[in-house]
Amino acid sequence: MNKKALIPIIVITSAILTLTSCSNKTNVKFNFETKFEQSEGFETATYDEIVTFYEQLAAEYPTISVYDMQKTDSGERLQLVTYNPNRTFESEFSGERDKALILINNGIHPGESDGIDASMMLMRDLAEGKTTSPSNTIVAVIPVYNIGGALNRNSSTRTNQNGPKEYGFRGNARNYDLNRDFIKTDTKNALAFTNLFRTVKPDVFIDNHVSNGADYQYTLTHLFTQHNKLGGPLSDYLHTSLMPQLEDSLAQKKWDITPYVNVFNSTPEKGFSQFKDSPRYSTGYTTLYNTLGMMVETHMLKPYKQRVEGTYELMKSMIYIVDADAQKIITKRKENFNHFKVGGNYPITWAVDTTQNSTLSFKGYEGTFIDSDITGKKRLKYDREKPFTKEVSYQNYFKPTNTVTIPEKYIIPKGYWNVIDRLKQNKIKMTTATKDTLIEATVYHIADFKTRQSPYEGHYLHYNTTVNSSKENTLVKKGDVTVETNQEGMRYLLETLEPAATDSFFNWNFFDTILQQKEGFSPYVWEDKAKELLENNPTLNKEFQEKRNNEPDFSESWYAQLDWLHKNSPNYEQAHLRYPIIRVGG
Repeated sequence: MNKKALIPIIVITSAILTLTSCSNKTNVKFNFETKFEQSEGFETATYDEIVTFYEQLAAEYPTISVYDMQKTDSGERLQLVTYNPNRTFESEFSGERDKALILINNGIHPGESDGIDASMMLMRDLAEGKTTSPSNTIVAVIPVYNIGGALNRNSSTRTNQNGPKEYGFRGNARNYDLNRDFIKTDTKNALAFTNLFRTVKPDVFIDNHVSNGADYQYTLTHLFTQHNKLGGPLSDYLHTSLMPQLEDSLAQKKWDITPYVNVFNSTPEKGFSQFKDSPRYSTGYTTLYNTLGMMVETHMLKPYKQRVEGTYELMKSMIYIVDADAQKIITKRKENFNHFKVGGNYPITWAVDTTQNSTLSFKGYEGTFIDSDITGKKRLKYDREKPFTKEVSYQNYFKPTNTVTIPEKYIIPKGYWNVIDRLKQNKIKMTTATKDTLIEATVYHIADFKTRQSPYEGHYLHYNTTVNSSKENTLVKKGDVTVETNQEGMRYLLETLEPAATDSFFNWNFFDTILQQKEGFSPYVWEDKAKELLENNPTLNKEFQEKRNNEPDFSESWYAQLDWLHKNSPNYEQAHLRYPIIRVGG
C-alpha cells in the first residue's frame, strides 16, 4: 500500500515526535460517502480505503488530524485520528488539558467491523458539521487496531454473523486474539496500543465489538467495565450516572439497549451475570488507569446496516454525555488516582456477589430445547415469532476474594528485562540501584497454582495461585530496578506484579523458570548425607518421624522421604518457587 503524502502525519514512539510529511491537497473533490453507505449497508471498507478516507478527511478539514504511531505485527503503523475544533498539539496530548478525551477503538476483531464504518461516518459528520460539535471533548479514533486481521479478508469465518459481505479475520498477523493481550503484550499491536493509550491518556474508552451468544430483540448491548472493580468515585458515577444516561439517550432515539448477555447455549431469562473484564481485556486494562471503559456489543444476527447505525448513534450519545459531564469526569478521575494508597488494601481477585442483583426488563425470544436433526441430542432453538418482555435477574455486583496490602515499592532484579520493558512501555517511573544494598523486604514463595491443560493465546495460563510471604534480609544488587507504587500506574503495578492477581505476569508464565528445580540429588549419595543431617538436627528428625507416622503415602515412598529431607536441608536451592520481585514497606 502506498500512502499518499496528503496531510501532516506525526510518528509517535515512546521516545520521539517527528513530523514526517506535508499537506499536498489536490483540486479533485474526494467522495466522503463510505463504502458502507454506497453499498446500502451490505459492505465494509477495506483497510486501504479506510486509510485513504481519513487522510483525505484530514486534508479537507483542519479539525481532523491523523497520527502514525508505533508499528504493529503487520508492519503497518497503528493510526490515531482526532477531531478537535481548537487544535494544538498540546491541547490533544497534554496531561493537563482542560477537555475530556474519548478514545474509540475499532477492529480489534476485524470481522466485527461495525465500529469501523460507524466511526468513519461519525468523524466525517463531525468535520462537516452534520452533527453537533462537542465543545468540551476531543474525539480520538483508532480506525483499525488489528491491521493484520483486517488485511486477511474473507466471507465465511464469522459463522454466526449476519453481514457484511466481506470482513477481516479475528487473529492478527501472528494469529493472536488482541483482546487477550493488553497485559501480557506479546504483540507489537499491544505495545503500540500501550504507547498510544499512555500518550493520549483518555478519560473515556469505547471498544466496538459484535457479540456471540443468545438470541434476543436488541441490536445494541453494552459491556461497561465492572463498577465494583473500578472502585473509587468513578465507580458510583459509572454505575448510577453514565450508564443510565446512555441507556436513556438511546431510548429517546428508539434504540433499545441492554447489558451484554453473558450466556452460552442457555436462555437469558434464567438470568445472567455481568462479564468480569480482567486486565487481559481492553476495558480491564484501561481501568487500571482510571479510564471509564465500555465495549459496544451489537447483536450478530441483526442486519449489518442496523448494527452500524446503532453503533453510530451510541457513540454520538456518549460524546454528548461526556461533553456535558466533562469537568465532572476529569475531577473524578483525579480523585480516583488518590483512592488507593500505600498501606491500604487492594483487591486482586473478584467473584460475583450472589447476595445482590439487579432486575432487567428484558426483551427476548422464547427458547426451547428440541431434538437435533444432526446429533439426535437436544439443541437450543429460538422462536422469533414468540417475543417476550420479562423481568430477568442480572448479577452485576462483584466482591473481592483476595486482597493485598499496597507496598511502598517493588524491586525487580535487573535480569527480568521482559518485565522492566513492559513497565517502561506503560511509562512507569523507576530508579536503578547504584550499589549493592542489603534491605529488609517481604518475599513471596509460590505455595500453589493450577495451569490450563491446553494453550491459550500462546501461553499455558496459571490460575488459583497462592503464595506464602515472609520477611527476609535481601540483597538488592547494583542495576536492580525500584518502582514506587505511589504513581499514576499504581494499579497496573499491583495487577501485574502480585503473583496471585488474575492477570499477573506470574500467571502469564513470565516466571515459570522458578517453578523448575535446577539442582537435585543422587539418592545413593544423599542417603548418607541425609542420615548425617538427621543426626545433627533433632528437631528436624522429630518432624520427619511424625510425618512418616501420620502420612502412609509418605512413609511408603522412599523418594518422597529423601526429597522432603533435601528440601529441608541447606542443599536445597533458594531460587526454587521463590518469586524474584520483592515488596518493601506498606
